[in-house]
Amino acid sequence: MSKGIVTIFTGEGRGKTSAAIGRAIQAADAGERVVIIQFLKGRGLKGSEFVRRLEPEIMLFCFEKSDESFKDLTEEQQQEEIRNIKNGLGYAKKVLATGECDLLILDEVLGLVENEIISSEELISLIDAREETNMILTGINLRDEICFKADEVSKIETIKFKVWE
Repeated sequence: MSKGIVTIFTGEGRGKTSAAIGRAIQAADAGERVVIIQFLKGRGLKGSEFVRRLEPEIMLFCFEKSDESFKDLTEEQQQEEIRNIKNGLGYAKKVLATGECDLLILDEVLGLVENEIISSEELISLIDAREETNMILTGINLRDEICFKADEVSKIETIKFKVWE
């Protein structure tokens, strides 16, 4: 049995999630089942309503309850959200164990390691559980031990940015 491909979109630039969603659309167009789990973005990023219109081919899950970004929460609110995040990770494990999808996207999962919500070892264990499922991980900072587990790593760098009107 072959292992699924692990792709990472990382870096300070804008567009990591957009790149992952682009891959999700390609996979869904090819008839694959896609699950996206978002972390550290509250109840979901702007534009998530568009992705929700792509269901059931692309399923989007946000386990956090707050409307605010994780970093903007009080310590008490962060502890509550950590419990929700751990539920999201548990769901990711279930998806991998059951083969529920062909592509699993863990959006901003690298931030969980950066914020010490999970360890590198916990994320590596999740990656190793993938069997034939392809995975995409996103986040700003990438640790070497996680990078070594990937088949493809793209570092996103923004050269110039202007808000669209």
